[in-house]
Amino acid sequence: MFTFILWVILAIFSLPLAIGVLIIYPFIWLLLLPFRLLGIAVDVVFQILKGIILFPFKILKIV
Repeated sequence: MFTFILWVILAIFSLPLAIGVLIIYPFIWLLLLPFRLLGIAVDVVFQILKGIILFPFKILKIV
């Protein structure tokens, strides 16, 4: 929603630039998609490591 509002504001100031952004935005999203997937994968690895490290404490009900 925020992106749409920014696009409308841009369209008010410069319609040709707003149309160009509308055409280029999906390509930028596709270029950034692998980095987003990599971030999700790294987050999953850290969550697994946290679970492994905290597992003995959860069994002993310390944490």
